[in-house]
Amino acid sequence: MQYTFTINLIEILEMTTIVDDNFSQLNDFLHGKTFSKIFILVDENTHEYCLPILLGNLETDLSFEILEIEAGEEMKNIQTANQLWEILTEMQADRKALIINLGGGVITDMGGFVASTYKRGIQFINIPTTLLSMCDASIGGKTGIDLMHYKNMVGTFTLPEKIFVYPKFLETLPFKELRSGFAEMLKHGLIADKSHWENLTAIQKLDIEGIIPHIKTSMNIKQNVVEKDFHEKNIRKTLNFGHTIGHAIESLCLEQGNPILHGEAVAMGMISETHLAVLEGLISQEDAQTIIENIQRYYPYLDISDFNDEDIFGLLFNDKKNTDSKINFSLLSGIGECTFDYQCSRKNILESLNFYRKLNDFNLN
Repeated sequence: MQYTFTINLIEILEMTTIVDDNFSQLNDFLHGKTFSKIFILVDENTHEYCLPILLGNLETDLSFEILEIEAGEEMKNIQTANQLWEILTEMQADRKALIINLGGGVITDMGGFVASTYKRGIQFINIPTTLLSMCDASIGGKTGIDLMHYKNMVGTFTLPEKIFVYPKFLETLPFKELRSGFAEMLKHGLIADKSHWENLTAIQKLDIEGIIPHIKTSMNIKQNVVEKDFHEKNIRKTLNFGHTIGHAIESLCLEQGNPILHGEAVAMGMISETHLAVLEGLISQEDAQTIIENIQRYYPYLDISDFNDEDIFGLLFNDKKNTDSKINFSLLSGIGECTFDYQCSRKNILESLNFYRKLNDFNLN
C-alpha cells in the first residue's frame, strides 16, 4: 500500500521539548509568564521521589497546590478526572492557572486531559519522570483517560505549553519501568530510523547509562512525526505499531485486575504484529527474525493463554484507528519503515496471535 499526503505545519506545534538538567529553563519559563496559581499533579510515587527534587529547584513567588492521585493505570478514568475538576473548582482555579504534570504516562495523559477540558482549557506543562513519558507519552499533545477497560478512549488533542525533561528522574525508577519505556524507543527506531534501532539493540545491559544517550533521538522522532500530522490523519498512525494488539492485551489484563506495564504490552504487540507483517508479505522473514529476537532479548514472555481469540478481537474492533468496522494496523515494511491503515485477514491476525503463544513452547524468550 502506498500513501501520499500533504504536510501542513501548524503554528502552535512550534513548541519546544527541552532537556533541562538543572531546572533553569523551567524557572525562566515561569518568570516569563503571568499565571494566577500553579497546581502540581503527582501520584504517590512521584510525590515521594520526584516532587522534593522539583520543589527544591523551583524558583517562583506564585502560590502552588499539590494534587495527588494513586499510582497506576487503574486511576486513569473519568472518576479521577471528575475529582480533579472538583478540586480545581473548590480551589477557585481560573483560566490563568497552570497545571504541572509531574509523572509518567498516566499523569501526563490524565493531567493534560483535565487541563484541556477544565473551563474549556487551562495551560499545562509536562515534566515526565519515566522513560516512557520522556520519549513518548508526554510528547505530541494526546491527552486522555480509559473508558471501562478500553485504553485512551476519551481524550483531546491539546499541546502542553512546554515539556521539560530532567533525565536524572530516571534514577528513581525500578528496572521494570525503565524497560517499559525502552519499548517505545525500539518502536521509534523500527518505524522511522534504522540507525536508531541498531544503536539501541547494541546496548548489552539495559541501564540508565546505556539509554540516556539515545533519549533525545527518540524524542525527536516522535516530535517530527507529530509535526507532520498532529491530528493523526496519516503518518502519525505509524506510532501505533505494536499498539493495536498490545493495547488489546493491556486492556484484557486491566479488566482482569492484573494490569501490566504499557511497554510490556507493546513489546508483545510488536512481536505479534511483526509476524503479521510477514504473513501479509510486507517484510522479509530475515528482518522479522532480527526484530523478534532482539525484542525477546529485553522482554520476558507474556502469557496470553487465558485470553481467547473472541475477547481479543472484541477489543481490536474497538481500536480508535478503525474505519468502517475494519481493523487498521500499522505494520512494518522494513526496519525503519512503516505502513498505516493496513487491513489484514482474520486468518493472519489469528495466526500472529498463535505465533506469539507458541514462542514460549520453543523457549525462545
